[in-house]
Amino acid sequence: MNGNNPYAGAPGVVDAGQPSADELTPEQARTLRQAVSGIVAQTRTYLPDSYAIGSQLSPGADGPMATVAVHPPAGHPVSAGFTPDIEELDAGLTDDDRAEVARGLAASAALQVMNAVGDDVTPTAR
Repeated sequence: MNGNNPYAGAPGVVDAGQPSADELTPEQARTLRQAVSGIVAQTRTYLPDSYAIGSQLSPGADGPMATVAVHPPAGHPVSAGFTPDIEELDAGLTDDDRAEVARGLAASAALQVMNAVGDDVTPTAR
């Protein structure tokens, strides 16, 4: 019946009936949500309005999982997912880390559009 217990796991990892040690406190969850929303906002500054950008926080096997995704107007969606270290979460994600993720997502989404459109586009003006 251990399979029915949401806290059942490998012996020595989590005792049955006890919450996972990787759960976030409300303050840590708020800090992570703010960091992820900052990445979304910064990614929006790099792309036109026709790109859909969103985020999701979910529990992962190694702790909380944050995902930011971009759906370009043409081509495949791109996403960046990361599992922050809970001890480092109190210090927050650095501005450089957030900027790097935002730039990478924007560049990947723009590349998806370029790949989908190809070289067959006729310029409208010179």
